[in-house]
Amino acid sequence: MSEKMLILQLREMEHHRLVHREVYHQVPPKVEYSLTDLGQSLNQALIPLGEWGDKHMKDIEATSTAA
Repeated sequence: MSEKMLILQLREMEHHRLVHREVYHQVPPKVEYSLTDLGQSLNQALIPLGEWGDKHMKDIEATSTAA
């Protein structure tokens, strides 16, 4: 992922209140991102998807190497 795409994705998540952006006015400039409560709840919602991926990883890899 390019730096530009990362920034666009972070800004979109900030717009949707999934992340909080903290800007530190210093030299060099510094920006930190953290999950909001809403972002934390999305993280919890994605755990079952990750578990599904872990469970089916061998099948997924076998299909991608066969193509």
